[in-house]
Amino acid sequence: MKFVVGITGGIGSGKSAAAEEFARLGATVVDTDLIARELTETGGAALPHIKSLFGAAFITQHGAMDRDAMRKHVFSDPAAKQALEKLLHPMIRAEADRRIAGSTGPYVIYVVPLLIESGGQRDRVQRILVVDAPEDLQVERVRTRSGLSDKEIRSIIAQQAARQARLAVADDVIENSGSLDALRKQVAALDARYRKMAISAKS
Repeated sequence: MKFVVGITGGIGSGKSAAAEEFARLGATVVDTDLIARELTETGGAALPHIKSLFGAAFITQHGAMDRDAMRKHVFSDPAAKQALEKLLHPMIRAEADRRIAGSTGPYVIYVVPLLIESGGQRDRVQRILVVDAPEDLQVERVRTRSGLSDKEIRSIIAQQAARQARLAVADDVIENSGSLDALRKQVAALDARYRKMAISAKS
């Protein structure tokens, strides 16, 4: 059985940066956002279903899902959000399971932005690691990389689990309001701990 650590956190908390550090230290990283992108890029397995569900208006001229158009659509229409999740989530989970089963690292970092919000995901991991940052810093980071307005970013944050809810279920926490070096030190300490836990879990 693979030792799987579910890593989660709000938008702009630094999940990807933490996952990159774990990968650098040798862990296998399975990222559900990356899988979702692969499924909805040109030639992706989800595209025919997206086109039939939502129409050609949500497919770009290059044959990929129009992410901006879809994001606006699902944030304004809860039924559309539910339909998209019902389509994508089983496909993402199936591909994630395949990658976890084939992993070769000492343990798996399973990146799930909505780990707390998604029912059934808790049973798929041995530990929950929350990457935490103050909301104002989340907004600043997302604004810098995406060009979204503060109002749009805070709307996304409001639809995610509250910081307190995530921290309440965390087995481990990375406090990511400082430098990259501070993040690396926390990841290194957790890497050492997870390697020992993974060995114990096998014995």
